[in-house]
Amino acid sequence: MLSEETMMWACERQNGGRGFGWTGGHHHKNWGNDYYRKEVLNAILWLAKVEVPPNGLKSSVTADDLARNLDQKGRK
Repeated sequence: MLSEETMMWACERQNGGRGFGWTGGHHHKNWGNDYYRKEVLNAILWLAKVEVPPNGLKSSVTADDLARNLDQKGRK
Protein backbone atom coordinates (compact mmCIF):
# COMPACT_ATOMS: atom_id res chain seq x y z
CA MET A 1 0.00 0.00 0.00
CA LEU A 2 1.36 3.42 -0.96
CA SER A 3 0.53 6.57 0.90
CA GLU A 4 1.23 10.17 0.07
CA GLU A 5 3.58 11.89 2.47
CA THR A 6 5.31 15.24 2.32
CA MET A 7 9.07 14.85 2.19
CA MET A 8 10.04 18.49 1.71
CA TRP A 9 8.50 21.89 1.36
CA ALA A 10 9.61 25.43 0.61
CA CYS A 11 8.13 28.88 0.96
CA GLU A 12 9.03 32.40 -0.02
CA ARG A 13 7.64 35.14 2.19
CA GLN A 14 6.41 38.52 0.95
CA ASN A 15 9.51 40.16 2.46
CA GLY A 16 11.74 37.91 0.32
CA GLY A 17 12.71 35.53 3.12
CA ARG A 18 12.82 31.87 2.22
CA GLY A 19 12.29 28.70 4.19
CA PHE A 20 12.85 25.02 3.49
CA GLY A 21 11.82 21.96 5.45
CA TRP A 22 12.97 18.42 4.81
CA THR A 23 12.40 15.10 6.54
CA GLY A 24 15.14 13.09 4.83
CA GLY A 25 18.03 13.17 7.25
CA HIS A 26 17.45 9.84 8.96
CA HIS A 27 19.91 7.53 7.19
CA HIS A 28 23.50 8.68 6.78
CA LYS A 29 24.16 6.29 3.87
CA ASN A 30 21.63 8.23 1.77
CA TRP A 31 24.19 11.02 1.39
CA GLY A 32 25.98 8.63 -0.98
CA ASN A 33 23.11 9.04 -3.47
CA ASP A 34 23.84 11.83 -5.97
CA TYR A 35 20.17 12.79 -6.36
CA TYR A 36 19.62 12.94 -2.60
CA ARG A 37 22.55 15.33 -2.11
CA LYS A 38 21.58 17.38 -5.15
CA GLU A 39 18.08 18.15 -3.92
CA VAL A 40 19.35 19.33 -0.53
CA LEU A 41 22.29 21.29 -1.96
CA ASN A 42 19.99 22.97 -4.50
CA ALA A 43 17.63 23.92 -1.67
CA ILE A 44 20.53 25.47 0.26
CA LEU A 45 21.51 27.53 -2.80
CA TRP A 46 17.90 28.65 -3.23
CA LEU A 47 17.68 29.63 0.46
CA ALA A 48 20.85 31.70 0.08
CA LYS A 49 19.44 33.29 -3.10
CA VAL A 50 22.32 31.90 -5.15
CA GLU A 51 21.46 30.87 -8.70
CA VAL A 52 20.88 27.13 -8.95
CA PRO A 53 22.61 25.68 -12.04
CA PRO A 54 20.15 24.55 -14.77
CA ASN A 55 20.91 20.87 -14.08
CA GLY A 56 21.40 21.33 -10.34
CA LEU A 57 24.55 21.48 -8.27
CA LYS A 58 26.91 18.57 -8.85
CA SER A 59 28.78 16.98 -5.97
CA SER A 60 30.46 13.68 -5.26
CA VAL A 61 31.42 11.66 -2.23
CA THR A 62 33.25 8.37 -1.83
CA ALA A 63 32.50 5.50 0.55
CA ASP A 64 35.51 6.71 2.58
CA ASP A 65 34.03 10.22 2.75
CA LEU A 66 30.78 8.79 4.11
CA ALA A 67 32.58 6.66 6.71
CA ARG A 68 34.84 9.47 7.93
CA ASN A 69 34.13 10.81 11.43
CA LEU A 70 31.28 8.41 12.21
CA ASP A 71 31.10 7.34 15.82
CA GLN A 72 30.76 3.66 16.67
CA LYS A 73 27.15 3.81 17.99
CA GLY A 74 27.58 0.78 20.21
CA ARG A 75 29.85 -1.19 17.84
CA LYS A 76 33.00 -2.71 19.33
